[in-house]
Amino acid sequence: MSWPDIMVVDACVRRDGRGGSPTAVTDDDPAATDADRRAVAAAAGTSHAAFLGPGRTPDGGRPVRFFTAIAELSGCGHGTVAAQAVRLTRTALSQLNGRQHTGGRTFDTVAIRRPVGIEVWFDQGLVALRHPAPDERAAIVAALGLTADDLHPTDAPRIAAPGAPRMLVPVPDRSALLRVRPHLGRLTAACRRYGLLGCFVYVPPVGDRPGAARMYAPAIGVDEDIANANSTGCLAAHLLDTAGAQTVTIEVEQGDTLGRPASVLASARRGPAGITTRVGGIAVVRDGQ
Repeated sequence: MSWPDIMVVDACVRRDGRGGSPTAVTDDDPAATDADRRAVAAAAGTSHAAFLGPGRTPDGGRPVRFFTAIAELSGCGHGTVAAQAVRLTRTALSQLNGRQHTGGRTFDTVAIRRPVGIEVWFDQGLVALRHPAPDERAAIVAALGLTADDLHPTDAPRIAAPGAPRMLVPVPDRSALLRVRPHLGRLTAACRRYGLLGCFVYVPPVGDRPGAARMYAPAIGVDEDIANANSTGCLAAHLLDTAGAQTVTIEVEQGDTLGRPASVLASARRGPAGITTRVGGIAVVRDGQ
């Protein structure tokens, strides 16, 4: 089928407006099939596509669905940044406070016009953390082409789930991050075996220097993601938990190895129900296709 007015949004650009993760955004069509929706990302030349639904849910949420070429996602961080940026551009407002409904959950969003683009923040909600089982950890680390000696000496892999679980895998520095060479077939099989969305290999932030990361999710059709905002929120939760702090704020750079520099912001806080996070990024909305 033909989709009118597909916008391509560079989500989570660097502070100077460079790079970002190209994301297709369009109004959903109730007559479309999920196969039609999966075809949009490939047709637009993006890894993900966001579909803005009509109306509101009873709790005030505006529906948004996310698809890659092979699957629907229960959530998409940089896709949320892209979707809310498009919603703001359709108004004359300088700031849009809203609520988005995705994957059975409704959460608060805010989009603000900035000189370089549109800054979007959203509430990621509770992030559950656990330590991987030894066989789970070994299978994922091996599929990434790493050994135990390649891992960060004082940090450790963790499973983080804001909904869909993924493994956070720390390495000591950016040169080690550049050397990661995953075996995508083995990684796909291991992620499916353990029910993981993918693997977020990262260098922790130090002082004022941003962290760096690479996200691999071949099991959902994304060999390497330019910017994975939800995983950055997961990392903020992990760092807060291991530090025993009440709040933490981080910036993580991605996409350099793919020629699309990206940057994601995240904050985490500890509350009565557990660790909750907010995730943000700046989006540049291109002309429609």
